[in-house]
Amino acid sequence: MKKQLIMLFALLAMTAMSVLAADVTGTWKGEATGKGGAPSFTFKQDGSTLTGSTAGRGGEVQISNGKVDGDNISFEVTREFNGNSMTTKYSGTVSGNTMKLTVETARGNREMTLTKQE
Repeated sequence: MKKQLIMLFALLAMTAMSVLAADVTGTWKGEATGKGGAPSFTFKQDGSTLTGSTAGRGGEVQISNGKVDGDNISFEVTREFNGNSMTTKYSGTVSGNTMKLTVETARGNREMTLTKQE
């Protein structure tokens, strides 16, 4: 009986965690900064796996290494320029319709806030 009760509590805890986890599927946009215009991302979440793309001056680019863990999110975007590639790492948190990201590039870090579009 005690073992069954422990299993029941474990199952309830796992269910509660999945309900509390962020769902980032959809289109997210930020405010315009610099020449590139407003950042825009389209995400598809399947459990903890995150896929999607971002629009840029060179066209649409797929994200890679995307992960969602509770309200934490991380992914990378690799762009090609004249035969060279540059990877930008994004990591942050999601709260409702707001995503706050730290953007890591070779030139340093910056902060970005995205809003989920309806």
